[in-house]
Amino acid sequence: MRQGLICGAVLLSMAAAVPARAEVKVAYVDIQRALNECNNGKRARSNIRVEAERAQAKLQREQSEAQALKDELDKKGMLMPPDQRQNLEDTLAKKMRTFQDDVKNERDELHQHDNEATAAIVRDLATIVHKLGEKAGYTVVMEKGGLLWGIPSADITDEVIRSYDSMNVKAGTLAPDPRWTGAGPQKASAGGAAPPPVAGAAPPPPDGGEAPPSSSGGSIRKRSSISR
Repeated sequence: MRQGLICGAVLLSMAAAVPARAEVKVAYVDIQRALNECNNGKRARSNIRVEAERAQAKLQREQSEAQALKDELDKKGMLMPPDQRQNLEDTLAKKMRTFQDDVKNERDELHQHDNEATAAIVRDLATIVHKLGEKAGYTVVMEKGGLLWGIPSADITDEVIRSYDSMNVKAGTLAPDPRWTGAGPQKASAGGAAPPPVAGAAPPPPDGGEAPPSSSGGSIRKRSSISR
């Protein structure tokens, strides 16, 4: 009985300490749009595009060389001496293996670069959101991708972009929170077979990767990528 009275007194004192009407301010940010429209995101996306075009040109050259050998083998193979035909077949097989290996390597490299650039910018954006949220007195700032609906006036994406661009900093340099130490993309997966040689073949667009935590402990990288 005595313990019950004590607990009741504690609960009453706690209730009295809470304002009757605590103001709740909520905002949200479109992280994907911030990635697309901030200056660092534009630069990173341009760099990824240049890498993809370089990789595509390289793979197309390799495919053309392999196709030329195959055409020669198809047209003249039956008329060649056995040794010459075998040498040509071996050369074609080697070029095909090289092509398939390069498709996989270029794809994985693009994945890694996309993930690294995206994670660096997302960490910066999370830092900006945290600072703006504290300054404006928001109770919580959410990621738009996890919302069913929100009034436009609660969208602070433009403010986040302007604040980030005004700092003119290198991507990935605005995350002092120790919880983000080591946060970033996972290495591109080494699994899966390389796609077969097809006309105009090129590495698939980058995607995937793990998310660094936001200042609220959630994942704001999961659905975001500079290559979108």
